[in-house]
Amino acid sequence: MTFDFDRIVDRRDTDSNKWQKYGPDVLPLWVADMDIPSPPAVVEALRARVAHEMFGYLAERNPLPEVIAERMRKRYGWSVSPEAVTLLPGVIPGLTVAARAVARPGDGLLIQTPAYPPIQRVAGNTGLVRQEHELARQPDGRYVVDLDRFARAIDGRTRVFLLCSPHNPVGRLFTPAELAGMAETCLRRDLVIVADEIHSDLVLDGARHVPIASLAPEVEQRTITLVAPSKTFNLPGLKCAAAVIPNAALRERFVAARADLVQVPNVLGYTAALAAYRDGDPWLEGLLRHLEGNRDALVRGVRERLTGVAISPPEATYLAWLDCRAAAIPGGDPFTFFLERARVALNDGQTFGRGGAGFVRLNFACPRPMLMEGLARLERALSMRD
Repeated sequence: MTFDFDRIVDRRDTDSNKWQKYGPDVLPLWVADMDIPSPPAVVEALRARVAHEMFGYLAERNPLPEVIAERMRKRYGWSVSPEAVTLLPGVIPGLTVAARAVARPGDGLLIQTPAYPPIQRVAGNTGLVRQEHELARQPDGRYVVDLDRFARAIDGRTRVFLLCSPHNPVGRLFTPAELAGMAETCLRRDLVIVADEIHSDLVLDGARHVPIASLAPEVEQRTITLVAPSKTFNLPGLKCAAAVIPNAALRERFVAARADLVQVPNVLGYTAALAAYRDGDPWLEGLLRHLEGNRDALVRGVRERLTGVAISPPEATYLAWLDCRAAAIPGGDPFTFFLERARVALNDGQTFGRGGAGFVRLNFACPRPMLMEGLARLERALSMRD
């Protein structure tokens, strides 16, 4: 099957936050929401479900946990039972539930910066103390895990490590050695790992994601892994995710921490997730080739046309982390500069915490002409700097 990933769909009057947050002349390349229609198999499943005209409660026993467990085995070589899978309405609430389940107010929660803003908020949402390990940025712009610094970031109050893998915003696919080093330190220091692996299917160049829980049985027993079809198949508004927790006692604590606040997915989110995981992989393979082409075009364009802006090619996700610190942007604020001068909306690097000032995040999951228009706008704005 072939899919047209360059078809442009007008989203301005569709209650899209991405397209309505800024003015009508602004090109939005910010939030992690693809400007690519979801897989036809998903759309057809939703049409059939809507045509049924009934939207009752989702069955407590349904096939999605089994489908997710089989996907973990098939794609990542990680064997888990369907019983280990707990359905959720989203990864973000799952992060808070996990923190509540494994730590008490005043305990420490370790994150890696720069960090996705909802990850930064977990500690405050749960009464924990946020602790930070800043990823090490190499001269070529690639970020790595300094395992010695990682170990030093942990102290006597640290109880949980919140890992984002693949990493948002820097686009790293952590190596098995990096993952093993972090896991070994967590085991030695008696930490629970909460792994946000929402971008695990969006790995580029034929590489393979390694769930940190799959490294060893002892790591698996101390890990809560959060996954979702939302980024992979462009379903963020349908709110369906899952926690994979093989340790039965840890899973019981997680379920108890939901406390009727975090319920199951809605029935349309469930329908979309089931169709995506069962029938969406041919579309996904085409999407990955499209994203690789967009990534390569963006990297070339940044290096050849955006003077003073640096980029390290993302290894995973569809998010590019642009270093604008040498671009002589007035006020040193690239987000505001590009919004006002280029009429392009990006994510402000400062919102990603330590290490984010002077950076912006760009979403390249869109039709190629849209991406090239965005690049041209950025180039024109830089050429007219004061």
